[in-house]
Amino acid sequence: MIACTNSATLSGVVALPVAVETNDGERGDPRIVLVGLPDSAVRESIDRVQSGITSSGFSLPRTHTTINLAPGDLRKEGAAFDLPIALSLLASTKQMKGENLKDFMIAGELGLSGKVRGIRGAISIAMLAKTQKLKGVILPYKSAVEASVVEGINIFGVNSLGEAATFLDNPETSNLQRVVENNDTNTTQYDLDLSDVKGQGNVKRAVEVAVAGSHNLLIVGPPGSGKSMISKRIPTILPDPSNSEFLEIMQVYSAAGIRNFVDYPRRNRPFRSPHHTISDVGLIGGGSNPGPGEISLAHNGVLFLDELPEFKRSTLEVLRQPIEDGEVTISRSAAKVTLPSRFMLVASMNPCPCGFLGDPSNKCRCSIPQIHKYRSKISGPLLDRMDLQIDAPAVELSELPDDNKGETSYEVRQRVNSCRNIQKDRFKDTNIKSNASMRRNEVEIYCKLSTDSKNLFLDAMKRLNLSARAYDRILKVSRTIADLESTSDIKNKHLLEAIQYRSMDRSYL
Repeated sequence: MIACTNSATLSGVVALPVAVETNDGERGDPRIVLVGLPDSAVRESIDRVQSGITSSGFSLPRTHTTINLAPGDLRKEGAAFDLPIALSLLASTKQMKGENLKDFMIAGELGLSGKVRGIRGAISIAMLAKTQKLKGVILPYKSAVEASVVEGINIFGVNSLGEAATFLDNPETSNLQRVVENNDTNTTQYDLDLSDVKGQGNVKRAVEVAVAGSHNLLIVGPPGSGKSMISKRIPTILPDPSNSEFLEIMQVYSAAGIRNFVDYPRRNRPFRSPHHTISDVGLIGGGSNPGPGEISLAHNGVLFLDELPEFKRSTLEVLRQPIEDGEVTISRSAAKVTLPSRFMLVASMNPCPCGFLGDPSNKCRCSIPQIHKYRSKISGPLLDRMDLQIDAPAVELSELPDDNKGETSYEVRQRVNSCRNIQKDRFKDTNIKSNASMRRNEVEIYCKLSTDSKNLFLDAMKRLNLSARAYDRILKVSRTIADLESTSDIKNKHLLEAIQYRSMDRSYL
């Protein structure tokens, strides 16, 4: 008898459909043959499935049995095919009803005892099942909880092979309950707060502007000026993600097998801070079957690169395309995948190798060639993509004992949320999420300048020798500054503030 069910394999963060077909009762040696371009983990599933079937009280087939994973030219990876293979085997040997298998998408790793274990990509699998208009998805219980964020599809969680078989025998009368999303999405309480930072009002203002428009930010200052301290408090003022943004975040983390956003039901934006020794693959993603890297894990959130010049130049250069496009395409011999990577880039660096260039309290020990070599680690095109470049001077000793706290993260976040709501209304009929994502057409529409402002801007462009890319980015930042004041027109003061956030375009030497 031939039995068939639905499953899926991951390609990047997207699930691709796979049909699991089993034909029992063929002539030949009494053994199980698995075909359909499986990898090592899938080929090993036969041993896990046989042990799981017998441990669950079922019998193994005694004839030649062929299991096909279709389509045959798509490489199958991972242990998620264990459960659908086992269920199709039981249906082909008439140990359970097989007519309901075609109505569900099934995935899960099988233990030797018949228990099922969680898998990667449960959200992508649920989204695929919804697209194919199936009745539901059967997953290990933990993965089912993860997939429950996908609306419009029934998610069923099982703990064992026997439980899944019983459910499929008669889904209408089964006691197995549909898993629903945990809606406990209260605001996360952070241990850090912007009010902890002494002084640095200009830097905190730049951070607020950057977050309000999702602009890239570079902070330059000597050691101990609070660059990292302020950057690590950015999550406390990030706006809450929308439902669609949060689903995209969850999809990436689910595909990567990271449960941060699953075990803690908080609608947070990700904040990723990789070490400067990270490889190109670790940053942009890749591998034989390309998976998400740090820039994809920062999707709809923040990627923080501390001590920017310490990263390999080749590693930094791979950021250029993802920053512009909001996605990264990785080509390998086995596959070509496109991964989402729409993130806000925040970076920090010293002004020179010793860190004290321009510091009135400490003398810089670096020569001009050393400074040029240090800064040349960051290419001009990458620097152009930093919308805001702000100096963080050393904090005055007199400011440290001051008990007067500045604005709290909550107060700043309220302004950021109001600014983002303005942008949400502005771009409601487009796929643009923030001012930083505006294309040239939107810049011309929403960043119009008066004649006086145009003359002022062109004069500044000539004096600072700014590039055409910097021109657009200054206009976008000006638009965000105006939005923070709920002003429809970009005024001279907005433009001047945006221009002053180009500190790296002005020579220290």
